[in-house]
Amino acid sequence: MAKPQEIAHYQTVDELGGLETLQATYHQQNFSRHTHEGYTVGVIDTGAQRFLRNGSNHVAPRDSIILVNHDEVHDGHSAAEGGWSYRAIYPLPQQLQQVRADAGLSDTGSIYFNEPVVHDPEMAQLLRLALDQLHQSDNRLLRETLLYSALLKLMQRHGKEHRDIAESANTKHNIELVRSFLAEHPEADISLDDLANLSGVSPYHLVKQFKKLYGLPPHAFQIQTRIRLGKRLISQGYSLLDAALKAGFHDQSHFNRHFKRTLGITPGQFAKQLRS
Repeated sequence: MAKPQEIAHYQTVDELGGLETLQATYHQQNFSRHTHEGYTVGVIDTGAQRFLRNGSNHVAPRDSIILVNHDEVHDGHSAAEGGWSYRAIYPLPQQLQQVRADAGLSDTGSIYFNEPVVHDPEMAQLLRLALDQLHQSDNRLLRETLLYSALLKLMQRHGKEHRDIAESANTKHNIELVRSFLAEHPEADISLDDLANLSGVSPYHLVKQFKKLYGLPPHAFQIQTRIRLGKRLISQGYSLLDAALKAGFHDQSHFNRHFKRTLGITPGQFAKQLRS
């Protein structure tokens, strides 16, 4: 018996200076623990999704809203026998700040969504309407009005301003040096000892403190930065192989595997949908 078909359609729309969107139906997909540069705002259309956020597992059933903050570690897989269908957008922090600024609201901190799963039928319907029109309407004013209205109401109902709480200043600074290096040099073939020397702490404490601060150990964070670089390179017109190698992956299959487990589509699908 043939396996049910997995369908995923990625697109970057013009609104907010370029907003990433995804419409997908998954049956076998298992997202590894990963992060996104933007927030995840998803609406479940059918089935249910189970995912990890904040160290706990959550189930999002039909008509619920999934909320994951930017750079927050999460995963995802089916919580129902028949899989799940959903649509999602991934607004960057500065894009949500733009929406707030355009509405005349003060902006003294980034938005933080406390609840991973929200049961708000009216909000879910507003998001569906906005997402439908992003892909179906040729009226730019309508698309922008619906998107801005939905995002603003989502932040007002379920978000709060979030300010970083200073912890151990020295520890955070030392570990931030490592994070910055990995983010700026995704392709670098660097050892744990090298990173420990950079941070001034032992390899053991580096891994422990890095995971405490960012939710992933250094090697997993490095994979995320490589995926992001590979994605940018494909967007700039590089071949899949060149993008894989320039991003620091050993080969294209290694790139394909991690890309699919993080984004739910293959690099080839991503490249094809960019051209469509």
